[in-house]
Amino acid sequence: ITVPVADPGAWATAMNNLGIVPMGLTGQQLGFDPNLGIITPINPMMAGISLVQPHPVAAELPVIKEIIHCKSCTLFPQNPNLPPPSTRERPPGCKTVFVGGLPENATEEIIKEVFDQCGEIVAIRKSKKNFCHIRFSEEFMVDKALYLSGYRMRIGSSTDKKDSGRIHVDFAQARDDLYEWECKQRLLAREERHRRKIQEDWLRPPSPPPIMHFSEHEAALLAEKLKDDNKFSDASAVLFTWIDRGEVNRRTANHFYSMIQSANSHVRRLMNEKAQHEEEMELAKEHFKNSLLAILTQFEQITAVFTAATRQKAWDHFSKAQRKNIDIWRKQCEELRNAQSEEIMGIRREEEMEMSDEDLEENPCKKMRMEDTVLSAQTCALREENDSLRWQLDAYRNEVELLKKEQGKTYRTEEDHTQEQQLHFLQQTMQNMQQQLLRLQEELKGKELELEQAKDEQRYLEGEVLSFREKVGQISWQHMFINKPALLSVSHTGIISTFLHVHPFGANIEYLWSYIQRLDTKISAGELERLMVRLPNMFQQEFSGVGATLEKRWKFCGFETLKSV
Repeated sequence: ITVPVADPGAWATAMNNLGIVPMGLTGQQLGFDPNLGIITPINPMMAGISLVQPHPVAAELPVIKEIIHCKSCTLFPQNPNLPPPSTRERPPGCKTVFVGGLPENATEEIIKEVFDQCGEIVAIRKSKKNFCHIRFSEEFMVDKALYLSGYRMRIGSSTDKKDSGRIHVDFAQARDDLYEWECKQRLLAREERHRRKIQEDWLRPPSPPPIMHFSEHEAALLAEKLKDDNKFSDASAVLFTWIDRGEVNRRTANHFYSMIQSANSHVRRLMNEKAQHEEEMELAKEHFKNSLLAILTQFEQITAVFTAATRQKAWDHFSKAQRKNIDIWRKQCEELRNAQSEEIMGIRREEEMEMSDEDLEENPCKKMRMEDTVLSAQTCALREENDSLRWQLDAYRNEVELLKKEQGKTYRTEEDHTQEQQLHFLQQTMQNMQQQLLRLQEELKGKELELEQAKDEQRYLEGEVLSFREKVGQISWQHMFINKPALLSVSHTGIISTFLHVHPFGANIEYLWSYIQRLDTKISAGELERLMVRLPNMFQQEFSGVGATLEKRWKFCGFETLKSV
């Protein structure tokens, strides 16, 4: 479709304001042919034609809109001094625009002719009330259509009101746009989930190798691996898996005990390695400290050289530029020296803090706690040793029972004689282990008694501390109660004087006490009366009434004493 244009400059200005540059398939710009009098329409989806960014326009310079001539109508821009047309908030995925203010005689062909320059039109829904909805194929085409908002459309050269109208273009909310936008978002979300899944699968660590099943052959190989320092980690994982699976029974208990014993033998090696690393760290710290001290010493020497150079007898022989350079070098050297000295002081403060922590650990309460922890650790070690001896005893009993069963099935031969000797040896070892077990139990009881005694001593000391705190609290409360009258006289005299001054005819003690009690609930009427009796120059007591109506009132007389003086 081609649109004849009478004024090619107007179309060029309008296209530049829209940010569109017409270009051919080879990349050259399209020109206006005066012989044909037409300009080819622009389809942004075609190859070689693109939507380019408009030239930067200063914020204070408004965009100048020109007259647009079409085949069936003419578009006149609005007054540039008027504010731009308002628009609603853009819905997500908006491809539909609302066009209002159309002329009554505007047809669907005229509307398509005007807005077809903005892009491919999918559908036009025209109403009888001078408005319509136009749906484009892409979202960016809506921005081009909004540029035409505010133009006055005139069909042909008619001056009839039905052939003219000011069009208003705004965003429209359509279900089809929202549905396509949601579908696009779901597609992007699926792609993102797929990408994350691929990334997680790629970053997931490989699965560990499978653990073989237990057998005597595998147990012998694992025992050798447990003795090797390099293969200990993998072997310990296999041993843990076998124990967790429940492979331990009466027949395999000895094999597992020997493997556990081999694993326990690595504890001493690990502690030695830790001590070695700590020693290396201490040596490195000491070396670092000595290096810093050497650097600081050299900084001091350089500073001494600069100080000697700035003295009068040497300073006068240098030129002005040399003096300036020496002064700059001296300041830089002093700054670096101060930084080094601060770093060394920080290291020394850390060492002093470590020494203070060691001194705090020598506190008697902490000593008792340390002794308790040592006793508890010894108790746990004895219990573990006791349990290990029990397990050995059970293992030997199992072996004895197996030997007895085998002895009942076979005849007495020379092998039987050797089995009897082994049985006798095992019985002796069992007796020795039982004696050792009893001795360990006695030691365990003794350690538990020592632990209980230490705990009793700790409780006794804590009770003495609490009693001392209670005594200190009682002394402080007594001191406070002793000074209470003085406090009352200082804090309540002004309040009583003000209250009685407001009541010139006086007030009885109950009325005065009810007012003071609102401020201090702990004071009593007797304390107030004793306070006023001690101050006769300020408070005076008077009696009014006769007989049963006799009433005792207090008045403020501080100002009367001043007048008499």
